[in-house]
Amino acid sequence: MRLEALAVALPEVAGHPNRIPFEGVLTLIDEPSTRPPSGARGHRVILTRAAATAALPSLIGMAVDYTPSWDGHDARRKCGIITQADIEGNRLKVSGYLFGKDFPEVEEQMRQGATGSMGMSYELADAHVADMNASIWTLTRATFTGAAILLREKAAYRDTSFQLSARRCRTTGITAQASRTAGRHHPQQQLETRQGKETRWR
Repeated sequence: MRLEALAVALPEVAGHPNRIPFEGVLTLIDEPSTRPPSGARGHRVILTRAAATAALPSLIGMAVDYTPSWDGHDARRKCGIITQADIEGNRLKVSGYLFGKDFPEVEEQMRQGATGSMGMSYELADAHVADMNASIWTLTRATFTGAAILLREKAAYRDTSFQLSARRCRTTGITAQASRTAGRHHPQQQLETRQGKETRWR
């Protein structure tokens, strides 16, 4: 089993009306996306384990956003914060808090929507692609700049998820667990840099 984990401490405030715990699967690693993300020029993508592990700290403190139609990204509708990120197997899992008092419509959607209907989509900047001529782009480096909550059927990875959590998010401080794996490490590859403005892929 391979596990990496990071979390940031927040002071506990019992019954805080603007902190609604959530948890979700943001993406799968070392697996091609189900369909091309927006911004990937029609290419399906693979986020390598090495890239995901290196970028894990950049997720902490980033916002989650949404659109009223639950089908994309809107960085101006930041409705929550990610406080924990873990890699378990091939799943990159996150948890944090929704701003329930500020965005009651988001909490309502989570509580009234069909179980398992919601998913997630990461937002990246400075993504590096190993071979831009390949049919499936392999991301070897990136920085997470946030994530979107959207309908699972609209996400590039169909096996993502998002739901409210009964448990509190980790508040014991910033932690990092060492990798434990029986698998092999992925070799470093020659990278091509995609410079320019932030790219959001869902």
